[in-house]
Amino acid sequence: SGENGKGLNIDKSKLSPEELKKYEKGYQRNAFNQYASDQMSLHRTLPDVRDKECRDRNYATELPDTSIIVIFHNEAWSVLLRTVFSCLDRSPGHLVKEIILVDDFSDFEHLQAPLQEFADSQEKVRLVRAKKREGLIRARLLGASVAQGNVLTFLDSHCECTMGWLEPLLDRISQNKSNVVTPVIDVINDDTIQYQYSSAKSTSVGGFDWNLQFNWHGIPDHEKKRRKSDVDPVRSPTMAGGLFSISREYFEYLGTYDPGMDIWGGENLELSFRIWMCGGSLDIAPCSHVGHIFRKRSPYSWKTGVNVVKKNSIRLAEVWLDEFSKYYYERFNYDLGDYGDVSARKALRERLHCKSFKWYLDNIYPDLFIPGESLASGEVNGVFNSQSQPACLDSAADKKAYNKAIKLWPCHNMGGNQYWMLSKSGEIRRDEGCFDYAGQFVMIYPCHAMKGNQEWIYGPDNTLRHKNTNLCITLSEDGTKIEMKACTGIDRQIFHWKRKIPDSDVKKTEPNGQKLLR
Repeated sequence: SGENGKGLNIDKSKLSPEELKKYEKGYQRNAFNQYASDQMSLHRTLPDVRDKECRDRNYATELPDTSIIVIFHNEAWSVLLRTVFSCLDRSPGHLVKEIILVDDFSDFEHLQAPLQEFADSQEKVRLVRAKKREGLIRARLLGASVAQGNVLTFLDSHCECTMGWLEPLLDRISQNKSNVVTPVIDVINDDTIQYQYSSAKSTSVGGFDWNLQFNWHGIPDHEKKRRKSDVDPVRSPTMAGGLFSISREYFEYLGTYDPGMDIWGGENLELSFRIWMCGGSLDIAPCSHVGHIFRKRSPYSWKTGVNVVKKNSIRLAEVWLDEFSKYYYERFNYDLGDYGDVSARKALRERLHCKSFKWYLDNIYPDLFIPGESLASGEVNGVFNSQSQPACLDSAADKKAYNKAIKLWPCHNMGGNQYWMLSKSGEIRRDEGCFDYAGQFVMIYPCHAMKGNQEWIYGPDNTLRHKNTNLCITLSEDGTKIEMKACTGIDRQIFHWKRKIPDSDVKKTEPNGQKLLR
């Protein structure tokens, strides 16, 4: 079962109590269906998922070899070994120098002596163990420090490589050592372990928002025009960070990872900015496909007491974002906390003569919305009567919040779900989510830049008027929700933004009458 990438649907009601226990334990330990994975061959077959043009492509005859570095912590046996065998079974032997398994201090029994025996039985597999729990970033540095291949290829420990995955990555690096390249990351279903894929035409590229969260979006028009074919490498402003190939020499020249970053989080954006700003290029190779199990939760626990992702992201912002760091810091009212010493990373940036973050935004990610071009930002509060607390417009703005109503919440002055921006084209937005009103209630919907249901006017009378319907956002009489009512200027329709750009300054930001909104 599972052959040709097919999934396995387990009917729990048909399992014996003993088997059901195994099923539940596998899910609880891994956050994916280990029970289904364990019933599949470690060498299961996969379809050739490449576009026809990819199969017909010829690559350089002299390609550099690679060390494949796989970090794991308490990974399921079948998933970890399938990752290893998919690399060995579907890569030209002379191109794989070694597979380095880096054990980040696992304590599961099967990852002790049994795994060592497996590694010893394989000519190309090396097992390296961390002396204490290091986290992804430092575990990768440990793997890279012992690697001997010309190229480092980092993979997660729950992946499957497909036919022809490696050559497009190595070919790109053979053209120029400063090319960093990622495969197309296909989805392996976390419940059925089915391999799901799509054509090169629907390749997505990496981006980010001002919360410094990585996101995916379609290939922008300017990049489509630059390429001759759908299977050509596509420039990506950022990478997801789990799967990529980089010349070992270039990785060291670039300063590897910031060793002051903890565990994981933010390191993918930091490396992406560094590649682009310091003379390299970051591409996705549509002819290279690697499947990855995407989990809905992390099965690992960290008892640090510190928000590591935030700490890492502040280190990134301090070193690379220049004057744009304020757009991230505004999200949490400049509460930076202790993020450690970044002087060595700033010195690295000087030494490599890296370009400015403004250059990156103008040239590599021109389609990103820049908060500095918004007419107002911060929390949006209204007061429903003289005795009451101010209430703020509050909502998450990510995919999970789409189509859900904007709510009211006591203002907490901590940014987060109460931080909004009013763009020059009338969007009330945060990241990719916009206020949208189609006649039912005001909701969060993906920003589409076509005005319509997403165009709002913040008038001199401090009302938030919907251009299409001419109705105003109004606090309900009992102060529990917002409604859309005829604009009469009553107190419950008055809203104040934390920061508003004076009209005189708006003109300054539009030289030659050109709108700066991207």
